[in-house]
Parts: sequence; structure tokens; C-alpha cells
Amino acid sequence: MAEFRQMCTFQLASLFFGLEVHRVQEVLKYRELTQVPLAPNEVRGLINLRGQIVTAIDLRRRLCLPERQECEMPMNIVVRSHEGLVSLLVDEIREVLSVSDEQFEPPPETLNGNIRNLLSGVYKLDDHLLLRLDIDRVLDIPLT
Repeated sequence: MAEFRQMCTFQLASLFFGLEVHRVQEVLKYRELTQVPLAPNEVRGLINLRGQIVTAIDLRRRLCLPERQECEMPMNIVVRSHEGLVSLLVDEIREVLSVSDEQFEPPPETLNGNIRNLLSGVYKLDDHLLLRLDIDRVLDIPLT
């Protein structure tokens, strides 16, 4: 019998991504960022989440996708990591989907190398692919 997973889904450029709901604390509209000098390019800044300082990672930069337009404000998906909370900046938050393990496959060879390295696999849906992020790999940002 197939197992089902709940995935929080979101859009980045024309790509449809998901991560497991149990890793998500909350989703938020755009928050003002405080810049961090000398931080890696992927770290856009820090947000204040009810008194807690949370690092904001720009997933477009992390996945080597084109920058969003200045007039486009990202949204935040606050996820739990081993070191605490981290905010992922995404273009648009979508719905929570229930997907079956039977729909799951390894990342296709045709995906860009950097994106492919940060995925745990894909779910084949009726009209598109849901790219499943490996959140631990995404948050493992080199400091150089």
C-alpha cells in the first residue's frame, strides 16, 4: 500500500517545488530584511520573527535561477533546521498537496546541475512535476 506525504508547495520562476510539511513552521508575506555584511550570496539577510532573529535564504540564488524583478516581493517559508529556524524566500506560496510514494522518482538527468543536487527527487503529477527539495542540502551553504 502506498504511503502519502503532505508537501508544502511553492513557485520559483517557472518551477514548482515542494518540501515536507512537517519541516515547515509557517509561511509569511514579505518581511523587511536586515543585510548581513560578508554573508554568502544566498543569504539575503535577517528577519525578526516575533523577537527571534531568523536567517533568510534566497532560493533563487541558491538554485542559480535568475534574480526576481525589484518590484516582485518574495514570500517566506519558515522551516525548522538542526540549528533553528530559517526563512526560505520564494516567489509564490501554493497549496499543501498530498503525494504518493508511487509518484516519486529520482531527479531527471535533464535538470540543471545545481538544482538537481539540491533535490531528493520529483513527484509526477497529472500536469507537471513537483520538485522535492532536500532542505538539509539547501541549508548547507558553503561559507566561501
